[in-house]
Amino acid sequence: MSLFREIHKRSRLVIPQVLGASLVAYFAYHTIEGERGFWSWMHLKQNLAVKTVEMQKISDDLDKLESRVALLRPDNLDPDLLEERAREVLNFGRENDYVILQSPGSR
Repeated sequence: MSLFREIHKRSRLVIPQVLGASLVAYFAYHTIEGERGFWSWMHLKQNLAVKTVEMQKISDDLDKLESRVALLRPDNLDPDLLEERAREVLNFGRENDYVILQSPGSR
């Protein structure tokens, strides 16, 4: 009987410490590995860097296209660009032009 009393007496001292340590371990684990933890934050940060570079590239492409479209407007028509587009669309060339045929996938 004294053994059970001793276990009961010591368990009153140990249980709060075990529960506290478990609580600290739980929060420490989720701080690092959780859905909003450190590793998720690092992953989001890397994705943001990749998407920022991609957005900059797309923005540069958009600027180039807008400048080419501006050259084709009736009030600001560039004759060289008009000739280039007409040759490409109508598939015409001059007498002295060399034609190099490419397969569709080689561009």
